[in-house]
Amino acid sequence: MTQKSSSANGIRNGPIALVVSILFTLVMYYGPTPDFIYRPLILLSTLAHELGHGLSAALIGAEFDSFQIYKDGSGVAIWKGSVGNLGRAFISAGGLVGPAVVAGILFAAARRPRSAKLMLWFFSAALTILLILVVRNLFGIGFVACVAFITAIVATKGSEGFCQWYCSFIGAQLGLSVFSRADYLFTDVAQTELGPMPSDVAQISEALFFPYWFWGGCCGLLSVAILLFGLIVAFRE
Repeated sequence: MTQKSSSANGIRNGPIALVVSILFTLVMYYGPTPDFIYRPLILLSTLAHELGHGLSAALIGAEFDSFQIYKDGSGVAIWKGSVGNLGRAFISAGGLVGPAVVAGILFAAARRPRSAKLMLWFFSAALTILLILVVRNLFGIGFVACVAFITAIVATKGSEGFCQWYCSFIGAQLGLSVFSRADYLFTDVAQTELGPMPSDVAQISEALFFPYWFWGGCCGLLSVAILLFGLIVAFRE
């Protein structure tokens, strides 16, 4: 009886943590947030973005060679292999919807205390493996190591309720980045620390057909659909 009641309380706490996290995130984005707080949150979306490219490449048989994250919030993922035009477009789109995919997974995981804790363990382990295998610049190594370490600490030491809040908070950051950085979906040039490069939507357009802004709109709509699905699961009775 006590165990069932505790489980029910955990399921109720998930949506509460999610709503509070979303509201807190909105206040941070539109309020006077210090750069030392704001910058790491931007870098989180860059991390999800670049991993989206790399893991999409690996998913279709290409080699995820390396990725780098820079302190200005930009990043680059390097992959190798012959995947054809459709594969190139898929890899480019993988980075654009990456933040929404991770956010949707975290929203769904936050619904239950146990799934939240297990998801944090999974992400920490996955980031540690990627840190060893593919991160190739000093700043990126430091940032990914910090995220993996903090996530492991929360999974180890945090209560199940706090793990739900942590999943919800990180998911809210990534979810909002879909909108706060939406301008990237409608530009053909990306400004990075390595200099100007063709944007992801420009690369999709080059690989397939239609103008870059058409693919930006498609990726944006897909990201919103993924976020909504994660929220529906999170708030499901």
